[in-house]
This record gives sequence, C-alpha cells and structure tokens, in this order.
Amino acid sequence: MKKITMLSMALLALFACKSKQSDDKSNTTNTVVEEKITSKTYAEISIAQGGEWVDGSRGHKEYNAGTSFKNINSLQVPKEHTDHSWFIRYEGPGWENSQIGYRLYLDWRNAIDIFGKKVDSIVLPFVGQDGFDSYHEPAAWGQDILKAGKSMGIGGYGRLLNDTVAHFQSVKNTFAKVENLGKKSSVKISYEDWNTGNETINLNSELTIYQQDRFTKAELTPSKEITGICTGIVKFKNIPLIKKESEKWAYIATYGTQTVVNDTDKLGLAIFYNLDEVAEQKEGINDHLVIFKPTTKPLTYYFLGAWEQEANGIKTEEAFIADLNKKLENLENTNFIN
Repeated sequence: MKKITMLSMALLALFACKSKQSDDKSNTTNTVVEEKITSKTYAEISIAQGGEWVDGSRGHKEYNAGTSFKNINSLQVPKEHTDHSWFIRYEGPGWENSQIGYRLYLDWRNAIDIFGKKVDSIVLPFVGQDGFDSYHEPAAWGQDILKAGKSMGIGGYGRLLNDTVAHFQSVKNTFAKVENLGKKSSVKISYEDWNTGNETINLNSELTIYQQDRFTKAELTPSKEITGICTGIVKFKNIPLIKKESEKWAYIATYGTQTVVNDTDKLGLAIFYNLDEVAEQKEGINDHLVIFKPTTKPLTYYFLGAWEQEANGIKTEEAFIADLNKKLENLENTNFIN
C-alpha cells in the first residue's frame, strides 16, 4: 500500500486520538488510528464546535469562531445551515474507498463532488482540517477535482421542472447519517417536505461505496409518485456525451479535460441506469440528465469518476470506455456493477 506522508500520518493519528476522547462524551464515528488505516471503505460527517451562529457577509447565517471539528454518526441539519456557512467540514458528508472519494453538499445545492486520490489509504479524516476549503489545493493525498457549478455534479439528484432542475431550496427538515460496515460504507439522507413546483414529498436517499472500484450505488425512494425526479452529469463545453444501451441497463458518460486541476488533467464521469426505471435521457441546461418514471419504489443507479492521476488509474478514453462496457455487461447479467 502506498504511504501518505509522515505529516499526514501524524495528523491522522492526532485526529484519531482526539476523536477517541470525544467518543467518551458523544456518539461519534471516530475510531482508533489503526482502524482508519486498515479500513477499505469509510464515510463520515463532521461539524464545527466551539463557535456560534452569526449574521454573515453573504446575507445568511454563518458559523463563526469554531475551535475544532467533531465527527458524528448523524445530523439534523440546522435551519441556519446553507452553502458557505462554515459549519460542516467540506460542506457535507463524505465517503471513500482506496480509489476515490465523494462528498455531497448538504444544503440547497445537493450536488455530489469528487475527491481525486493519489494514495490508496483513507484520507477523509484530515481533509479540510488545516483550513476550511484547503482541499481545493493540490496535496500529497490528492484534491477536490470536480467543478459542479449549478449542476448536480456527478450522480446528484433533483427534479426537472420545464427546462430547469430544482435542487433543494425548499425542505422542511434534512437528516443525514453515516454507516461503516467493513465491506461497505453508506450515507443515508432523509428530506422531509421537499417542495418543487406544486408538489411536496419526502425523499430518502442512500449512497453506498464498496471496497473495490470507483462507483457509488445510489438508491432514491420518493414518498409520492411525481414526474421529473432526475440525476445527471455536469456538462462542460466541448466534452461530448457518450451513450450506450443494452437490453436492461444503459450508461451515459463523459471523458476529457473536465477538472479544476489544470487544462490537461483528464477525468471520466459515468452514470448507469435501469431502463425500466427511466422515462428519458435528455440534455438540461447544466447537466446531461437521466429522468426517472414516477414511482414510490426505490430507484437504483450507479455513478463513478475515474481520474487519470489516481494510483494505477485509467489513463485514456479507450480504457475508460472498455471499463464502462465491462460494468454494463455485469449489470445485464447480475443487476450489480461488478
């Protein structure tokens, strides 16, 4: 296994020791450093403590003068929390395995972003510890690599109304929890009274990463049948869409210079979906969209990113498409991606 730098190891050990102390006082997900290093999947949510909510310069409340972060198993998102409120470390829950990391903005944006990893060890426990958005800068472990903008990022979810994707601007309550079960780690989110257009529903989502490969399995369960629930891939100029359908499953994908790292850095993005569950695939303003049929049954899809700087990663578009085609074949045969 590649080693992260000694400094990173020291930070991780210090983080774990502090976390162990906080375990005696609150219900946290932190474990001893040995478990962090040997774990093959990991999910967390981490909040600031020691500060207070104040009126901020962006026109909304901000969490000010926080002294440290603590990891927790679950979170009822405070009413004050929104984008750039400095309360949740890297702005939402994160999940990873040895190849890739993801995070979801746990606010109105509800987009999913990617942490590209150059090492095959667990890194999330110290991401954003040395400055709230330090993960935007290159580090020994990697960095944040996807610019979501106004899109759903990769595999995020919303509702298409006319030509616009409604995100989560109007939700009564949002509750998130994480689970680490050895062979897989999950983020589960419940949205109460999500209002879009003239519809209000509850929505449960579950995002699961496994020990092997880069994909996340996503499951969405609406409380009511409504049109327009969708997922998608962020659109970039001059990056064409790749599509393939089999009898039961299909994928959409993009590949090219679509990261924030530099003008030559390459990334592949893909979503696999069950054709029986999907009404159509179409182009949105900010996303390549997959739109689901109205249902109250769980909707299942898979999404992934493949970064060329990943250790032993996929380096070419041809290799990326070959990998997608193998996954599509597996889905056709087993309804699971590998």
